[in-house]
Amino acid sequence: MNSLRNKIVAFSLVTMMAVGNIGAINAQTSANTKLKIKKESLTIVDQGMFSAGGIVVKSEGEFDPKNQWEESGKGQTKHADHANVFYQIPKDEKGLPMVFLHGYGQSRMSWMTTPDGREGWSDMFLRKGHSVFLIDEPRRGEAGQTSVVGQISDKTLDQRWYTQFRIGKWVNGKSVPNKGSQFANDDKSVDQFFRQMTPDTGMKSDMGADFDKEVVAKAVAATIDEVFEKTGKKSILVTHSQGGGPGWTATKYTDKIAAIVAIEPGGAPGKETDDFKSVINRKIPVAFYFGDYIDYGDPSIQATGMWKAMRETTYQFTKDYNAQGGKSIVYDLPKEGINGNDHFMFQNLNNGVIADHIEKWIVENVK
Repeated sequence: MNSLRNKIVAFSLVTMMAVGNIGAINAQTSANTKLKIKKESLTIVDQGMFSAGGIVVKSEGEFDPKNQWEESGKGQTKHADHANVFYQIPKDEKGLPMVFLHGYGQSRMSWMTTPDGREGWSDMFLRKGHSVFLIDEPRRGEAGQTSVVGQISDKTLDQRWYTQFRIGKWVNGKSVPNKGSQFANDDKSVDQFFRQMTPDTGMKSDMGADFDKEVVAKAVAATIDEVFEKTGKKSILVTHSQGGGPGWTATKYTDKIAAIVAIEPGGAPGKETDDFKSVINRKIPVAFYFGDYIDYGDPSIQATGMWKAMRETTYQFTKDYNAQGGKSIVYDLPKEGINGNDHFMFQNLNNGVIADHIEKWIVENVK
């Protein structure tokens, strides 16, 4: 039991610091067949990219313009620890902007597509009338410039994360998804899924134990403030997994968050924490989303117990939050009639069904 508890704590550092007839979709969609859905053209009136937050580090001494190759970097600066943000604004904008923060080992690519090449949530919410702002967090992806020394691991860890993300089992060199899974399991899609994994240039741990939640939170807050400058509107912050932790902390640094949608965070803050107090003081509406294979997951896989424990913190958060006048809800998707989802529900075959569910919650709860 102590061993499991230690692993839960370790993975929480990774993740915090992570309605339709879906059965019919499963029955009609083979593992090797992509869903072919004809979409109307999406008109974008503005798009671009910017950096937000970060620091400037300066070395002692004076830079010699005649000796720019001087090895110590004397008198030079380094701009680091910022977020890199890609944004798009649709022609028929009508909702609040949405800011998306990825999880461990990921980048904004998570939101933009799926392993089998279908439409990602960024396009789906653009179609619903939201502008979207997609973050590469500090020290990740296109925001890789770091102020601390990290170590990029060369370990072979694909199957660790496949298992931890509750996709299924890896048996005899093959991906074996859970029963009823909405994961696109053809060989090409599995290959594409693994190739999404992106190293963190500031970490030395391959478990993310030295993830700097505060650095990410400040950059997220700076992004949201920049969104307000661009649009005049507060943002809906959508977090995933490890991104959940900085999402709560970001509320200490900005008052421009209209709501938080936490997709399977590695936990939620307790009522005595500064993060909880910051969120409740701003009365930010919160919705949690969890997929399948938690209550009925394979008990021989450690991930099953770990996800139960992490989800339990969101139940407690919701109870405490609502008792203090806030508005929070935990959506256990199987209980909503939405089945077969793993940790990457926004990339599963039924990602559009879940996007519709979130949009309904936004319309009913976010002003």
